[in-house]
Amino acid sequence: MAQQGTTELARNLKNRHVQLIALGGTIGTGLFLGSGQSIHSAGPSILLAYVIAGLACFLLMRALGEMLLSNLHYRSFIEAIRDYLGEKIAFVTGWTYWICWITIAMAEMTAIGTYIKLWFPSVPQWLPGLVVLIILLGVNLITVGAFGEVEFWFALIKIIAIIGLILVGIVLLLVRFKTPIGHASVMNLVNHGGFFATGIKGFLLSFQMVIFSFVGIEMVGMTSAETQDPETVIPKAINDIPMRIILFYVGALFIVMSIYPWNQLQTNQSPFVMVFKDIGIKGAASVINFVVITAAASACNSSLYTTGRMLAELTMGSKNPRIRRISRLSKHHVPANALILSTILISVSVLLNYFIPSQVFTLVSSVATVCFIFIWSIIILAHMKFKKTEKGRQSTFKTPLYPVGDYLILLFLMAVAVVLCMKHETLIALVLSIVWFVVLYGLRLRQKKVIN
Repeated sequence: MAQQGTTELARNLKNRHVQLIALGGTIGTGLFLGSGQSIHSAGPSILLAYVIAGLACFLLMRALGEMLLSNLHYRSFIEAIRDYLGEKIAFVTGWTYWICWITIAMAEMTAIGTYIKLWFPSVPQWLPGLVVLIILLGVNLITVGAFGEVEFWFALIKIIAIIGLILVGIVLLLVRFKTPIGHASVMNLVNHGGFFATGIKGFLLSFQMVIFSFVGIEMVGMTSAETQDPETVIPKAINDIPMRIILFYVGALFIVMSIYPWNQLQTNQSPFVMVFKDIGIKGAASVINFVVITAAASACNSSLYTTGRMLAELTMGSKNPRIRRISRLSKHHVPANALILSTILISVSVLLNYFIPSQVFTLVSSVATVCFIFIWSIIILAHMKFKKTEKGRQSTFKTPLYPVGDYLILLFLMAVAVVLCMKHETLIALVLSIVWFVVLYGLRLRQKKVIN
């Protein structure tokens, strides 16, 4: 593979690509599969959880955008963190972000295997995800434009499907469609235990999967170096995407729980597939199943893009030429070596799906949630430092509610971290993540001593 003379990423991502890439990275298993667990935990109050998390993510994105637009030479938000919080924090955050997206890709592969079982129950859970992963690697190795185009259409399918589902649901509610256990009605939201049907504890426990649903929203910070006209595209993406996601999540789940009582939905199935299957529209269930497979493939595609770029950035400054070789770009201006290496690690989920198929999704989604709480907190801390500089005081894309908004986000993320201690599975993920942070920080300190 030709490597010589290619040192810069190509700015081949258009406005429509960036808009749909960020949506594609977040509207995936968190909505189509993980929402079953969220609904089981919180009941109808899950809608409020999504609104709260969505508003926090909007303020987070504005803070991130303000930093990125202050220096259009940033390859990613990790470089902004390096500038304002130092090399050691950037090192820990960068490697954590990389491993986060590795775990997300694992979750998407698991979800694909789960969805395929609706059509082919005898197919091993690990096989479909592996096939999709290999295909997506091929797409990502072509050009960033090919990745953007594939992601655009993947994400567009999801968005059209969600809008269609909401419209069909509205019709079912208007005609009070008869389901196997009653009628489609908005009253289903309160007739089965009330809005806070599982109590405040259930409401709080749902935030693990709610946060997982929003992970990837900061992916706009990874596309800035490959975006045409970033001064226009990035602000538009940041201002539009968070509110769209709140609409898609809240609107879609409102319809699902109105058609079918929340306490009748199963945690190990997509609530969307289950609802349309059980109300007798079998063809619609297959269509929705195709859409959720597309959604998982889309999010996996975003994962490959992000892990490849992040690994390339993390290794390009290494003193070891073998490690530095990972960051080299191919003749198509993509970090091919980093993409291949990331794909190999993602494929470890094949083993997890073989040995513990029923536990993989909860495990990897919990680890990703904990790590993203850390990453988002670091972004806010870097933003607070940035605002004290001359660039921060003169920025044109100012963050609303600063500095109160920054403190509110930190308090929210701390509260979610406390909630993770309330459940055995998420507590294990929290402990493992803390160990990961300590080990990384220790490695960076040791590396610096060796260099000195």
